[in-house]
Amino acid sequence: MAKEPQKQNTDPDTTGHEWDGIQEFNNPLPRWWVWVFYLTIIWGIWYSVAYPAWPGIKDATAGYMGWSTRANVAEAISEAEAANAGINEKLASVELTAIQGDDELQGYATSAGAAVFKTWCAQCHGSGAAGSKGYPNLQDDAWLWGGTMEDIHTTVSHGIRNEDDPDARYSEMPAFGEILENEQIDQVANYVMTLSGREPQDAEAATAGEEVFLDNCAACHMDDGTGDRFQGAPNLTDAIWLYGGDYDTIKETVTYSRYGVMPPWSERLSEAEIRAVTTYVHQLGGGE
Repeated sequence: MAKEPQKQNTDPDTTGHEWDGIQEFNNPLPRWWVWVFYLTIIWGIWYSVAYPAWPGIKDATAGYMGWSTRANVAEAISEAEAANAGINEKLASVELTAIQGDDELQGYATSAGAAVFKTWCAQCHGSGAAGSKGYPNLQDDAWLWGGTMEDIHTTVSHGIRNEDDPDARYSEMPAFGEILENEQIDQVANYVMTLSGREPQDAEAATAGEEVFLDNCAACHMDDGTGDRFQGAPNLTDAIWLYGGDYDTIKETVTYSRYGVMPPWSERLSEAEIRAVTTYVHQLGGGE
């Protein structure tokens, strides 16, 4: 049995805990540490009263100091808008084609337009504007409605096939599954593949599909398949596909049609912001 240790006169009291003959001293915390701990408690109580802290059913306590992150952001935005008011007014009033001739205005519009694009447009067109299935790539030179500054400005302002703006660009491809026989759809899908130099699944069907194309599709896509920008009809010869150029996708498009919608941004963005994002998109590489 272990011998019980002898307590020295200078030893503090023990906590009463003992293990294998080892006793735990009840040493007091340093006084400076205790006071700092008490001060942090006092500071925490004051902070929860002075700043927003306690959640409620609809909102949190505001705090007697009236501090608000939302108010701070709104103030910073107001300051930035005030600082840029002059150049924004100029951007909104000059001719669109004159923006590129003014280095200062072009630089500002490109920078501001990038911010607008990443806030409002990147969700569909991607952060780099390369698009995705069903959303156009804005870096190439394939434009359904034209790629000039004026064309892009109109598209951004009014959108495409939406019900909110009477001036929206509008085109509609019929669902040929309700018009043509399955055999005819197969034929024209094979023929469309050949327009962009692809090998059809069925060469004999592709040959027969030319007549189906001329009778039903050429009115919009033209006899040679090069499309019509005025109608928003895609060029079928350039191998640039919005939904895909394989046989199954083309057949699905012909059968059911496509109906992509873009909202009008004139209701959400200022004229200066629309012109800024127009400038940004135009200089990505595919602007005309």
